[in-house]
Amino acid sequence: MTTAEPGTRRHELAAFLRSRRERITPEQVGLPRGRRRRTPGLRREEVAHLSAVGVTWYTWLEQARDIQVSPQVLDALAGALLLDPTERSHLFALAAQSDPHPGTACPAVTPALRELLHQLEPVPACVQNSRYDFLAYNRTFGRLYCDLDALPREDRNTLWLAFTNEDFRAAFGDLPEALRAMVGKLRASMAEHLAEPAWKALVQRLQDASPEFRELWERRDVADLAGRAKVIRNAQVGVLRLEHTNLWLGPAAGPRLGTYVPLDEESRAGLDRLLELAVREEEQAARRTTRAAPVAREVRTGRAAEGAPTDRPAREAREPQALTAA
Repeated sequence: MTTAEPGTRRHELAAFLRSRRERITPEQVGLPRGRRRRTPGLRREEVAHLSAVGVTWYTWLEQARDIQVSPQVLDALAGALLLDPTERSHLFALAAQSDPHPGTACPAVTPALRELLHQLEPVPACVQNSRYDFLAYNRTFGRLYCDLDALPREDRNTLWLAFTNEDFRAAFGDLPEALRAMVGKLRASMAEHLAEPAWKALVQRLQDASPEFRELWERRDVADLAGRAKVIRNAQVGVLRLEHTNLWLGPAAGPRLGTYVPLDEESRAGLDRLLELAVREEEQAARRTTRAAPVAREVRTGRAAEGAPTDRPAREAREPQALTAA
């Protein structure tokens, strides 16, 4: 990834601030317009006043002078200039600072992206943010390491599962090496998010839960995010040899689509079987829901619903009887 020169960043930041200042009317921020206003939008001294910074300092900032800008000042400027989440993120990126109060960590998973995940089946695929939370995944990925659907949403994170979930851990062909690589990637990514509460909370949660994580974290090793071949021991279909590739959906530090392409025919056949199992489980769950619907109506009314099956399991049959007696 090419990094802009500091001078280029300063000029882009200055131009962005001017453009945002000039689009705001005094009335939008509770200031009187006055009679002799020639400047479109706000004056520099008005932005400085609203941001609680010096007029000279803010003028230098718009002149692309080589001055330091803290996250706290950027936060104040974002508020004064009425920036939306996308503009705020752009402001912090131009200033090469981490946002202490970021908005949405990544864009929403769109219907088109969900359809892409579906179309990739049986190839396992998922969308993760830079903090390694699973935001969306297809059916084969949902059963690749463990049953992700059975887990609370807050636990669907690669690092958390790798250090706390035995089923997830058992799927790795070389767990110690995988853990070292994961922690190294987290350490490298963390450098751009040091001020963000969600990142600090994740690291603290892992440190509290896992001595193994604490020991690796304290080494301060770093690793890149390059994809690589993986050997996964799936509990349902056996050993899978897959090539993991990351496809970024935005900036390289943001959300990404991860795919796991089979490296041999045995792995391809294993993924086909894994998808078949997932589809079968979905069909069984749908049938259970359909059978449960008449029982739910019976519970609400205190009598058998018309057309309700007579061969229900004993547990389901006893519940409406108890309610009727009450």
